[in-house]
Amino acid sequence: MTYSHSAYPASPRNNSGEPDSSLGSHGYSENELQQIEKFASIYLKISDMAVILDIPADVLRSDIADRTTEVSKAYRRGKAASKVKLHSQEMMLAQVGSPLAIENAHRNFLDMEDDE
Repeated sequence: MTYSHSAYPASPRNNSGEPDSSLGSHGYSENELQQIEKFASIYLKISDMAVILDIPADVLRSDIADRTTEVSKAYRRGKAASKVKLHSQEMMLAQVGSPLAIENAHRNFLDMEDDE
């Protein structure tokens, strides 16, 4: 679904003058991409991000689902960065003997091996 609204900037163009599809259908600014990455890092729901950024939720959701867009990459990067922090904290707790952290670290290890 496309939309046109004066509050949304014109889609950026690539070197051939065509709309740059890597940015998604909205044409996200660098500031919006940074905000989306930050919001994803605190696990904010896409619908809440859309409200804050004044972007239709279905457009944002669709653009994030397209893994070739910059907005999808920013979203996934934000989630992954927080996951790194959580796994690091869990490993520290596991190393000092927390039973739950040991169990979670083991599960993370198995997930990692499954993904190889």
